[in-house]
Amino acid sequence: MSSPEVLVLSEASSGPGRYVGLVPCLLVLLFGLSTGCSSTSQLDSIQAQLRDLQQQSLQIQKQTSSKQEIADLQEAQAARGEGLLRAQADIQLEMQEVASLIQQLEAKLEDTNYRLAQLSQQIAATNQELKTSRIPPSLGPLPNGSANGNLGGGIDPGAQYQTAYNDYLRGSYDLAVLGFRQYLENFPDTDLADNASYWIGECYYRQRKFREAIREFDHVLDRYPNSDKLASTLLRKGYAHLELGNQDQGVLQLQSVIRLYPESDEANLSRQQLTSLGIAPPGR
Repeated sequence: MSSPEVLVLSEASSGPGRYVGLVPCLLVLLFGLSTGCSSTSQLDSIQAQLRDLQQQSLQIQKQTSSKQEIADLQEAQAARGEGLLRAQADIQLEMQEVASLIQQLEAKLEDTNYRLAQLSQQIAATNQELKTSRIPPSLGPLPNGSANGNLGGGIDPGAQYQTAYNDYLRGSYDLAVLGFRQYLENFPDTDLADNASYWIGECYYRQRKFREAIREFDHVLDRYPNSDKLASTLLRKGYAHLELGNQDQGVLQLQSVIRLYPESDEANLSRQQLTSLGIAPPGR
């Protein structure tokens, strides 16, 4: 059997908790030496106490290990949190880039819609021009009972109108305005007087003289309430207001076209224009 001194030192010097259990072991050793350790029961008691000290040391070691694990876990969680924050920042940056790209695409789409609407307007205007160009050879009896071609100093009203209209088709808008005004002076009450007034407004519109165009279109609306050019007049007046930045007035004119002439080509163009502005067209 080992001596108490050897047993105490060997047990106390083993394991991670050796420094924690060393002092109590020495105290027990000194107590054993002072009493002489003369009996087996005393030796057994000392060994039991040493075993208790060893268990306490192991328990302390386990607690120390658990604290370290918690610290490691906290450090790992902190690192993971930093990684998530960086990932969130990257995602936000990507979302901003996507939003910017969407805005650019929307702007391009709006421009495309506007160009398509303008093209549709030109097509409709061309169709109307073709219809108007088919002028009947006879304008019928004139107000003073004179025969066609014998009023206004022998000027043929059909020929004068056609000359002004041909100037318009060629893009000679100043000449066309002059010709249509002469026609209105010479033949103010013929069936084509409202058309002549409308084409004056159209000439101004093509020259981007939108205020002058609006005044002439108002003249058509006021003087010729039964004209077959009213739908086109309201449409072009609405466009002119939009070109001037008067959106409220422009929208009002387009809505009037849809309400008054819902089945016309001008109504379809008005719906397209309102839609491009983000405004719901009125129902039929």
